Amino acid sequence: MNYSFVLREEASKEFAEAYVWYEEQRDGLGITFELAVYDKINLICQNPLHYKISYKKYHQAVVERFPFVVVYTINEKLKQIVVFAIFHTSRNPQKQFRRKN
Repeated sequence: MNYSFVLREEASKEFAEAYVWYEEQRDGLGITFELAVYDKINLICQNPLHYKISYKKYHQAVVERFPFVVVYTINEKLKQIVVFAIFHTSRNPQKQFRRKN
């Protein structure tokens, strides 16, 4: 069963900033990044337990071709994936887990 997903505000902001940065580097690269992130989120929605729990209830999934990680939780009651962060792998992952739920 596929889950729906929701991007939390901070994740949406990170996603938009990374998109703009990649698009400024090369025309079309932002679109490629966007598609890679949505492909990963789609895979998560199809099989959310496939990706490891890295801290308490938070799962992490690495985006293909880009040094980014999607951090999410699973709301079984609503059959929903809640994306808390889309962050560059060079950043401290523990910072992402201290966000308010």
